[in-house]
Amino acid sequence: MPSVLQCDNRGELLASLSYQPVSHRLSVVVLKARHLPKMDMTGLSANPYVKINVFYGRKRIAKKKTHVKKCTLNPVFNESFIYDIPPELLPEISVEFLVVDFDRTTKNEVLGRLLLGLHSPAPSGAAHWQEVCENPRRQISKWHNLSEY
Repeated sequence: MPSVLQCDNRGELLASLSYQPVSHRLSVVVLKARHLPKMDMTGLSANPYVKINVFYGRKRIAKKKTHVKKCTLNPVFNESFIYDIPPELLPEISVEFLVVDFDRTTKNEVLGRLLLGLHSPAPSGAAHWQEVCENPRRQISKWHNLSEY
């Protein structure tokens, strides 16, 4: 297991996906995040939310976002999103999760990123996606390390 103390640790995200081949629906559930990085000097917690982008190839075809969770580095979202995706497009689909710190005064800052899909830079992201595609109708949940945006 890699050491968790490296500086580039961006925390982790628990996401669950399932694909319903009959209705052509991809269900994406953002469950929770943990160990998000502290963003300001005071060490006060972030106000995280998750932005979900669905790409077909390189083209974004859908975007949605969760509610903001106030002052926490371990937010629980439990929000699900449904996307209509024809089965023949599935191999070219990727789902991007951006964990963003909501900030009223400055620009919202991306705390970390996760990409699920065949083109995922992380083997775990590609493996999770493959499992979802190979097990239709089954909800598959996994923790993933967030990377830099």
